[in-house]
Amino acid sequence: MSTALDNGARPAADDPFRGRLLDGLASSINERGYRDTTVADIVRDARTSKRTFYEQFASKEDCLIELLRRNNDILIANIVAAVDPEADWRAQVRQAVTAYVDHISARQAITLAWIREAPALGVVAHPLHRTAMEHLTDMLVDLSDNPGFRRADLAPISRPLALIILGGLRELTALLLEDGRDLREIIEPAVTASQAILGGR
Repeated sequence: MSTALDNGARPAADDPFRGRLLDGLASSINERGYRDTTVADIVRDARTSKRTFYEQFASKEDCLIELLRRNNDILIANIVAAVDPEADWRAQVRQAVTAYVDHISARQAITLAWIREAPALGVVAHPLHRTAMEHLTDMLVDLSDNPGFRRADLAPISRPLALIILGGLRELTALLLEDGRDLREIIEPAVTASQAILGGR
């Protein structure tokens, strides 16, 4: 099972029950979807109790927000690790997009919960969304300010343009996930659009 807590991302000081509950939620989302997941499903998959759940999280929504926050942190780390800052800037764009697609392909239900379910939680999820977009924007700005980009005389991308790229990518991702299509279809349009924006300034 791939969860948002793969790759050793769980903090060393994390309560083991908290990690198990997040894994339980990830497992239930993969199996049932977020809307049909109950706290009973989470604790059953985590092999723990409702009492333990409520010692760690105020609600199912609170648990989801923490799961998505960690998943977004791993997404950013995976993209940064995949990009060679010395490579030609066009190659870097393809590396970043491919790493994004690899990550979401392994976490399709969790990705869709991030894009479609979390906003429906209302104001409680607003900090998650803002923080995720800020961190993703920071990542794009940082990635476009490295030797490969500087050799091409390209300035770092502006934050508004980075947000435009991210917003379009999120919507395309959601549409392909909802239609059950091959997520590799994201790669070429995302690379083309990103290269056009990054290289055309």
